[in-house]
Amino acid sequence: MSGASWHARIACGREIGAGFLVSERQLLTCAHVVKDSGDTAVSVSFPHHRDLGAIRAHVRAHGGWGERDDDSGDLAVLELERAVPIAPARFAAPDDAYGQPRPRLLAYGFPRGYDEGTLAEYRSTADQLIADEWIQLEAWNAHGQALAPGFSGAAVTHADSGRVVGMVAAAAGASGVRNGRMLPLSVMARYWPRLGELIPTPGHPATAKERLRELVEKAADTDLAHEAERLYLDAAGPFGPPVPPRGFSSLWSAAWYVLWEVDDPRAVARFTDRLAALLDASAAPQAPTATGPAWSPILVEIDHSGAGSDQVLVTVSAYREGHRHPVGSRTLRRDQVREYVQRRIDEAFWHLDFDAQELVAFALPRDWLNEPVAHWQRSTDDPTPLGCSYPLVVTDRSRRTGGLRHQLSRTWQKLDGLNRTALHRVECGTGEKPSSLRFRLRQDGAHLAGFTAPPKAGHVRPHFEASLNAPVPVLMWPRTGCDGAVGKAAADHRDHCTGTAFLDALDAHLATLPPAELPRHVLTLREMADAADEPDKHWARDVQLLWDDPRCFPDTAAHLHSPVA
Repeated sequence: MSGASWHARIACGREIGAGFLVSERQLLTCAHVVKDSGDTAVSVSFPHHRDLGAIRAHVRAHGGWGERDDDSGDLAVLELERAVPIAPARFAAPDDAYGQPRPRLLAYGFPRGYDEGTLAEYRSTADQLIADEWIQLEAWNAHGQALAPGFSGAAVTHADSGRVVGMVAAAAGASGVRNGRMLPLSVMARYWPRLGELIPTPGHPATAKERLRELVEKAADTDLAHEAERLYLDAAGPFGPPVPPRGFSSLWSAAWYVLWEVDDPRAVARFTDRLAALLDASAAPQAPTATGPAWSPILVEIDHSGAGSDQVLVTVSAYREGHRHPVGSRTLRRDQVREYVQRRIDEAFWHLDFDAQELVAFALPRDWLNEPVAHWQRSTDDPTPLGCSYPLVVTDRSRRTGGLRHQLSRTWQKLDGLNRTALHRVECGTGEKPSSLRFRLRQDGAHLAGFTAPPKAGHVRPHFEASLNAPVPVLMWPRTGCDGAVGKAAADHRDHCTGTAFLDALDAHLATLPPAELPRHVLTLREMADAADEPDKHWARDVQLLWDDPRCFPDTAAHLHSPVA
């Protein structure tokens, strides 16, 4: 401690506290020590350098402390009016405050009667954060100096190395209790990004941390500032530590969480590269859009996560002016998906212009394509089906590969000028080979393939997959339909097949509509079915629309961990 001349006494009105120098002009202290700095000058003095006298300082940043004892972010950055010739504090690795046996920790504070300062000896009770914010301190012995007013903002140093491991935030307050609280370095760095460059983080070179901080600061005034959770989940992946219970207070807090909490050494590079790509995308010229309706899609991507047969990765994004804005991503059980999607879709609307034509699109694995997403409630408080609230379509995740995506985009360029939709009927009991159907669909340039039954029906599945691979840009089917018939019964069955009636109604309603208008028209059909006297008997009650225009979902900056990347 003999060389620790960077300890400082902070005076702000009647409040006395401590602080410590981190550069030639900057100090750290508790926000509550300088809470009156708007009306009162902050005075800083250095007990080991009395010749410097008192120096005025100004608060330049703070962690968002809300003036209650249990509020988070009790950190302030002070800037001196002039530089001082004092070597700043040096920092330990965040884990150095713990270990077995617990190391002795020292705090240099200024309680009443000790203007020159005094030392208190403590140790950490455990490495467990209290409320995701504080480490509990307990007295090293029963007879030394207790933490008291005047220690707030004091650097907590490792007794052997003299390096800083945290900052005193509070004393216990109760008589006879010799505990206190410390803001550890891993928490302090959430609130002031530059501190992250000073703290050793094994495995992460200083250049990588500096680039990360610069990108975070660049993104602070953009929409990306609100995407901390999505960027973190992209970097950490489905097996990384979960998002803290209270989320991230800033983009930097998410970045620091990746630096400190995620074991995967590649996570920092993923976070940095993803943020750089999003910043580049936001600065790029607007991507060209289709000549059809100017859709502003909200994309819900669901894919098997690999974490278990009942686990899926759900990602929600919003597209605005051709750019993708992540909203949220989470690995969930199947029974948790609906509620999560309801909340995230509502959040996604904040990314759309008020006059945008929304389109909710579900990108699903093939075994989910018949999921009744159009019947999911709009929210827990609104029973209106999603499919009766917004234009809603599904897409097949496997079609988002380069080759099929390119073919679909080229097909849509041809469809833009059409004012009608040609329906290719795949009838019940067709004897056509799937390969022959795929050939005809390609040769005829089919706009819409209609089916009499869901994709999983045995008599439909091979022809459905052939249509997906053709690739036909629009497919429609009834979610519930006939079971088909084979042999001699096939011809008689076709005459009274509910699927055939479905295709007849489909042809009558869609023949005069351009393909780009189908999502909006199917919304109307779903509303009509829902409002009918007998909704379950309406032919459009369970209509499923697979509508696939890749131009609505430009991958200008793909997620590194999204299965769409």
